[in-house]
Amino acid sequence: MSKTYTFIVDKEEVGLRIDQFLKTKLPMLTRSRIQKLIEEGFVTLKGLPLKGAKKTKEGMEISLVIPPEESITLTPEDIPMEILYEDEDLAVIYKPPGIVVHPAPGHPKGTLVHGLLSKLTNLSGIGGKLRPGIVHRLDKDTSGLMLIAKNDFTHQALVKAFKERAIQKEYIALVFGHLQPTEGKIDKPIGRHPKFRKKMAILSSGKEALTEYKVIKYLKKASLVLAKPITGRTHQIRVHFSSLGHPILGDSLYGGLKPDLPKAPRLMLHAIRLSFYHPREGKSLSFEKEPPQDFLEYLKLLEGA
Repeated sequence: MSKTYTFIVDKEEVGLRIDQFLKTKLPMLTRSRIQKLIEEGFVTLKGLPLKGAKKTKEGMEISLVIPPEESITLTPEDIPMEILYEDEDLAVIYKPPGIVVHPAPGHPKGTLVHGLLSKLTNLSGIGGKLRPGIVHRLDKDTSGLMLIAKNDFTHQALVKAFKERAIQKEYIALVFGHLQPTEGKIDKPIGRHPKFRKKMAILSSGKEALTEYKVIKYLKKASLVLAKPITGRTHQIRVHFSSLGHPILGDSLYGGLKPDLPKAPRLMLHAIRLSFYHPREGKSLSFEKEPPQDFLEYLKLLEGA
């Protein structure tokens, strides 16, 4: 069944591109999905399909229709993962390293989504047919906890909670060198790298990005660190530690391959803790998952390096 949203532009919202305006109103939708809906005629001004790159004007009435989701044609696969918690609204799962979260160019099969389709009876559809249930992501080589939405009500509520910083995520990482001071905040804006489109970078024109950290333990040539991202920018923790001269070990994109240290088996980043309020029941939930064996073995190796 299709869903229709109608908004009236007020004074504070004048001058935005219409896709930007709709993104502020419907944060559960990606910018690319909104743009696709515009291209397909699902965004209208006074009942007429939007044409061209128009900007908002005060009093403008904008409607967006989310058409019924096409049936998901992905084939369920037996992908390794662990379900730590599940109810009718959501699931908390552990994603092992080396698994891509959802299908994308170059990764049509073997993703976490394929595994979710085989293990969970329902998944929200609001994220699109290739991203059912996916509220947030972890990089391929990052291990750890993820929240999965099983219906659209939960999906929208969790996206809103992430936007309002009401969901706490904590990571542990192995970074190069001795990070000092032993605890602090990294407050540096992040945007798309101007030359290398697969990378993010510290840019004055970027979006606000804030990471809190605390050194758990100094090793001979590295630090074991607890990191808490307050914002949720792409590659945020990786970019922030790299900007301090302490990249995460095993990170080939941001300088974490160090010849004077044993080779890391992968990106040494693990989402260890996840805390949030249940969107329907309001109860506080918190989960923790210790890092996998490859992380622990490399940690021991560094202790003697």
